[in-house]
Amino acid sequence: MSTTPPILAAELAQAWTDIQRHHPELPDLVAPESLIAESSSACGHELTFQRLLHEAAHGIAAARHVRDTSRAGRYHNRRFLAIAEELGLDHPQQPHPSSGFSSATLTPATERRYRPTIERLQYVLKTHLAAMTADTSRIFRGPAARHHPSPAGARVKAICDCGRNVRIVASVLARAPIVCGGCGKLFRVQEPLEETAS
Repeated sequence: MSTTPPILAAELAQAWTDIQRHHPELPDLVAPESLIAESSSACGHELTFQRLLHEAAHGIAAARHVRDTSRAGRYHNRRFLAIAEELGLDHPQQPHPSSGFSSATLTPATERRYRPTIERLQYVLKTHLAAMTADTSRIFRGPAARHHPSPAGARVKAICDCGRNVRIVASVLARAPIVCGGCGKLFRVQEPLEETAS
């Protein structure tokens, strides 16, 4: 069974923290891996920021001791919908007969609010998917990888909002957020969005 790549786990944790900035009562995300392993069709298979907000609605419901689903978690009731709307999700007027209001979607205002988070997460998810489907027999990883096949010790560049950066082992960053002493913001993995444009 494969484990969640540290960079993906760190980015999921960062996106969750971004949601918490707007919704402080949202509990901490203990295991980002659980979002990838989740297979409930009622909550959606594909991991996206929309799915993250959906799970955050369940998190807030749990914090408020609100029963937001029934039928073994499949049917999402109006209490779920009310919390989902607080988070910036919307739903058609009528509930689905078996899953209720589970298919709530991002509103345009929510997409604007979280645009940097959405773009960052999409980049990491796209990279993860490419790595999962790549033909590894035709990839050269360089001399370090030949001697150390495990990427657990690979360092990544993490930046904060004030521009400071650190090189850190990705698995360390995945364990818990690291706060910058200069600006008080979290360090996050820097993605090379513009590297191919030359």
